[in-house]
Amino acid sequence: MTALADTWGINAAQFWLRGERPDREVRYDESTGMWEVHGYPEILRALSDPATFSSHTQRLVPEAAGFSEGNLVQMDPPDHQKLRKLVSHAFTPKVVADLEPRIAGLTTELMDGMGERTELVADLAYPLPVIVIAELLGVPASDRDRFKRWVDGMFNSTNKVSLKERSPEDEEYFNSAMELVGELVAYLGEHVRERRQRPREDLLTKLVEAEVDGVRLSDAEITNFGMVLLVAGHITTTMLLGNALLCLDAHPDQFERVRADRSLVPHAIEESLRFLSPFAAVSRVTETDTELGGVRIPADQMLLLWVAAANRDPRQFADPNVFDVTRDPNPQLGFGRGIHFCLGAPLARLEGRIALNLLLDRFPRLRTDPDDAPRFLPSPNMTGVSRLPLLLS
Repeated sequence: MTALADTWGINAAQFWLRGERPDREVRYDESTGMWEVHGYPEILRALSDPATFSSHTQRLVPEAAGFSEGNLVQMDPPDHQKLRKLVSHAFTPKVVADLEPRIAGLTTELMDGMGERTELVADLAYPLPVIVIAELLGVPASDRDRFKRWVDGMFNSTNKVSLKERSPEDEEYFNSAMELVGELVAYLGEHVRERRQRPREDLLTKLVEAEVDGVRLSDAEITNFGMVLLVAGHITTTMLLGNALLCLDAHPDQFERVRADRSLVPHAIEESLRFLSPFAAVSRVTETDTELGGVRIPADQMLLLWVAAANRDPRQFADPNVFDVTRDPNPQLGFGRGIHFCLGAPLARLEGRIALNLLLDRFPRLRTDPDDAPRFLPSPNMTGVSRLPLLLS
């Protein structure tokens, strides 16, 4: 994969895609003021211990503090469990399974517009999950071009996040990203206020009507909560589907195995989540002085947990740089672990499985275009195609 990572133009900071490992699995980065963690057991411990490794990282980034209220990703116990419980019913196995006909119908409808070639992200991998999550929330799926502009702008930087003085370019990006977040929050806020006047059968209405400890959620809590669901609810599947097809295409022997035995499709999805993990990093803040990987870390320190690097840790995975659709077990961390395990993981897996199977049914010769290279997202914190041209016949 070393040559492919460079050929595809994946951010140079993602060294694990080039077959490299760090000298130390836990180290302090002077340039960013953060601790970098790359090892599987170290990251697994941090994800499994919210009392020591808090998710409320925005307290160290005051400019973003206004978007913390109701932001499930930023919450610790006990508030996290209370808020997560409110929405978990929308992602139960039965509810997700019941969505299969709708997802299959949408996928077929989107594929009907494809000819001899397609650009997977624009034609399927983006619209499919965003329509599904928009319908669940109750916002117009026809606004998906607006969602794309907001989300693309939030993840458009090529540089790592830093707690130290930002360059003029980083400052411009940060201010622009915060402005886009504000636009999305304002958009969702309008829908929340409308639901208070005219309830519907959708997730936003359920959040408006819900109570935590006898108290209704505020508009800010619902909009921030809705923002996380809308953004994470589609971007994960967009990257998952594109990455899975790219991994299979880059490994023809594995692709043939999947074509010949469709029972391997879920395994191929899991292996792509390990091999090209969509969200490369998550952050935590230490609540107390602690030790991780034999290194002492003071309280109130920001940690970047590089789950994508952990998914290539040879201490956990045999031949970690080999893409193997029969890998079993495959305890990849692409969806996280612990109390913040991705709420929408079952939905993303279902969407990926349905879309991949239907694509292979209709386009058995599906392959990348040798004259039109894929393009990856620029952010070092994410690994996913922003553009994937495919030949279909």
